[in-house]
Amino acid sequence: MASTLVDGGVPHSRHNAKLAKRTSIWKPGILPFLIPLVLLTLFSLWSYTPSDSPLAWLITICWALPVPGVLVSIQGFLLIRRRLRKAHLMVPPAPVDQDFLIVLVPTIGRHDTYPALERSVLSYVEHLPEWFPYMRVDVLTEEGCEAAERIDALAATSPLIRVVAVPKAYETANGTRFKARANNYAHELRIDEGEALDYVWVLHMDDDTGVGPDTAASLSQFINRQRRATPEEVKHMAQGILTYPRENAVSMLTWFADAIRPADDIARFRAFTGLGTPAAGVHGELLVIRASIEAEIGWDFGPKEIVEDARLALTFCRLYPGRSDWFNGRCYGASPVNTKDFIKQRERWAWGLVALCFNRKVPLRYRWFLTICVTSWILGPLQHVGTIVFVAWFIGDMNTSPVTQSVVILWSISFAYVIWAYWEGLRLNAIASMNGKRKWWEPMAVLVLLPYFSLIEGMGGIKGLWKFIRREENKFVVIAKPA
Repeated sequence: MASTLVDGGVPHSRHNAKLAKRTSIWKPGILPFLIPLVLLTLFSLWSYTPSDSPLAWLITICWALPVPGVLVSIQGFLLIRRRLRKAHLMVPPAPVDQDFLIVLVPTIGRHDTYPALERSVLSYVEHLPEWFPYMRVDVLTEEGCEAAERIDALAATSPLIRVVAVPKAYETANGTRFKARANNYAHELRIDEGEALDYVWVLHMDDDTGVGPDTAASLSQFINRQRRATPEEVKHMAQGILTYPRENAVSMLTWFADAIRPADDIARFRAFTGLGTPAAGVHGELLVIRASIEAEIGWDFGPKEIVEDARLALTFCRLYPGRSDWFNGRCYGASPVNTKDFIKQRERWAWGLVALCFNRKVPLRYRWFLTICVTSWILGPLQHVGTIVFVAWFIGDMNTSPVTQSVVILWSISFAYVIWAYWEGLRLNAIASMNGKRKWWEPMAVLVLLPYFSLIEGMGGIKGLWKFIRREENKFVVIAKPA
């Protein structure tokens, strides 16, 4: 393996060592939040002019709405800083010699998604066996898929890889479709094969998302920790950080826009999932769960479910409150190839999440926070100061103050957090990249582009909401996956 080369001719082992070192010394910065917070607060208090106009009330509602999610997110990255200060007290990573790991990789099996699938699967075979002597990679496909021969050839390269083809005739009891249907077939297969056990862990990955040396070490640390935990402390589910190396990006613009995703993992997801109850949902990659727990929950959520990962999380909240965790490992994905696909991706998420927020099968106490976050996301463009100024100019009332002065402080906290999220998310993506650094102009470019990011995120959200309102037939859109 030492002779294997990566892009630029750097030996793979050397790149892995540098990547592991960079990730081990990382901790979320706090100054990129505090400095904007102070400046925005001072400016907001100085410029405040009382108003009770309809615009002032609209501003008050829009600016106050994101605050619960922002406060939870701030708690999340502060918890990481506290854990990392105590990292020297943790038991170092060690091989997992008492548990079995199954990496599950669902794929639609098209030719345009195969290159990313190959990159991802080969990363599992390269990095995971060092820490997981007992493991298998299950590539989950549809019977007769377009790239079936190429996937079979990939499986032939390693005895660790197995192809699991979902029969075309397979149906779940509740008529579940799309990715959830495939996941449900795999979970039923594990039950039939006697693998739905407490010491079997299922690592859910996407077909464009690979792992690195830090992923395997952190995951082994988490699983071994459960062996030492008391029955009151033991965890059954955990999630790590999704990052986007620069080398995997086709579009620099969407790579910048996706800086928000790793930031979300170290903030909002860290707070909820890391404290035991994933009420903010989870994403479908770098999600590890006991096979016995997954066997109890299953994936048969019905034909309308297109955000099966979030639904699984909320069901887990109800059945196993306090039993999830977060680990400081990364997986390595790829941003959409263009803005059109970016919006299409967000549209599907919003469509499914809005439906989940109205799903009465999930108790309200587990979906109220997700509802606030989704509403805030969809209304994101209305919360931006540029939108507010434009509306004020259009109606001829340039007083853009909210009803009460306290709201400008809430807005300052929210906007400072947005700045921090893109700043820190870009840093995480750069650390995951080949050279490990941001270019000098990239942080400034991301901040300048914040209005544009808010627009395209909001467009996807509004389109998803509109499809829900119109009760259109659910579709699971799979965008092209960059290699």
